[in-house]
This record gives sequence, C-alpha cells and structure tokens, in this order.
Amino acid sequence: MTSSIFALIGGAEVMWIAIVVLVLFGAKKVPELMKGVGTGIKEFKKASRDVQDEVQRAIDDSDRTPPPSPAPAVRPAQENVSHSPKA
Repeated sequence: MTSSIFALIGGAEVMWIAIVVLVLFGAKKVPELMKGVGTGIKEFKKASRDVQDEVQRAIDDSDRTPPPSPAPAVRPAQENVSHSPKA
C-alpha cells in the first residue's frame, strides 16, 4: 500500500479532529499545545539538518585524505644455525 494516511484524511475528518482537540483541551490550551508542537518540529528539523551536515562533512573529509600507505613488511630474524654436524 503506497498511499499515506494523510491522503485518506479529508476536510470533514480534519474538522472532527479539531473539534475533539477543542473539547479535550479547551480553547485556552490549544495555542500552547500548537506552540509546543511547532517548537518540537523546529528542533527536530534542526537536529536532522545537523546530522546531515555532519555526515556530509565526514564524506568530504574522507574524499580529501589519501588512504594510509601500507606498513612495510617485516621479515622475522633468522638465527645462526649451522647445518654441519659438530664432532
């Protein structure tokens, strides 16, 4: 199902939701509630933008820095072993 829930809500439904909100919270509380909702949305968008900026900055930094060069291979030290039998 590709339709959004908001596509299913019409004008009459929005009016009923508004009436229920007015009855539950009263006319004096609704502006305070909407202010809180607006502030929450504003902060959410700011945090989302900050995360996107941080990810973009990390991607840009990884593009600029060259990959680390591989460490030189170290061979184990060879012991002085004589292969001739000692008498």
